[in-house]
Amino acid sequence: MSSGSNGAKPRLACEIAADRVLVGRLGEGGRSLEACAARELAPGSVVPDLVEGNLRQREAVREAVYEALSSVAGRTHDVIAVVPDAAVRVVLLEFDTLPSDSEEAASVVRFRMKKSLPFDVDKARVSYHAQKSNDGVRVVAAVALASVVEDYEVAFRDAGFSPGVVVPSMLAALGAAEGERPTLVVKVDARTTSIAILNANQLQLFRTLENIRGVTITGDQLAEDIYPSVVFFQDTYHLNIDKIFVSGISDISSAAPALRSQTGAEVEELVTASQLGVSTGGSVPRWRMAAVVGALIS
Repeated sequence: MSSGSNGAKPRLACEIAADRVLVGRLGEGGRSLEACAARELAPGSVVPDLVEGNLRQREAVREAVYEALSSVAGRTHDVIAVVPDAAVRVVLLEFDTLPSDSEEAASVVRFRMKKSLPFDVDKARVSYHAQKSNDGVRVVAAVALASVVEDYEVAFRDAGFSPGVVVPSMLAALGAAEGERPTLVVKVDARTTSIAILNANQLQLFRTLENIRGVTITGDQLAEDIYPSVVFFQDTYHLNIDKIFVSGISDISSAAPALRSQTGAEVEELVTASQLGVSTGGSVPRWRMAAVVGALIS
């Protein structure tokens, strides 16, 4: 969901989540962060939603964005803006073909989603990525109400930063994952659990589930929530999950046994210490940084 910036990809990323603002700056090598920071948000400051305004305490959010970004930005003002998964609908679509003209293709994608959205697609921002599949073209489309996206963009601009790219949290986090073999990525946040399955470097399943337990969800509860998605993938593609990456919970060792019992797959934390960077010094918990890290190193 580009906002029209034509320069190189920003070296800053900032996630506005329901409970906090998280930021990071990419190091010179391009594979790890050299600085990161976070600011807490009071409950109710951000209420992620597809159709309603998300920023309920605009000044508090703007201040948190300003303080967090200013602490790591240096002279840089361009930023990748990461927004909550509950504010964006991500859809996987299959087509026999797509028009070669990008505007015509975008119109086809919009038309296909028209009846499945709780808002008028003509009032939405749509971004898509198309990849050839065995049976045609697989499209990953992200769609959000324009007014919802603009609220987030205004928060960045009012803080003195330019949101050149806007991306939902889970799609950003996937930049930190390898997806050559069947890989399940699970990202927990304060209000949702997002699930993605990658294979052959393509996104083959994406779901965002309501999560009333937030980051306190137990391993058994998490495994129960994602089980239908695992079964659907196995039945559809006749493949087994080889690896599971988890982010958003502080101790994956508590979740690993339950997740492993369903799939037999190896369970790892999505963000590694090397990706977060030695110099960040643990100032922000690694398990919360998946979207910021993925947005920057992808």
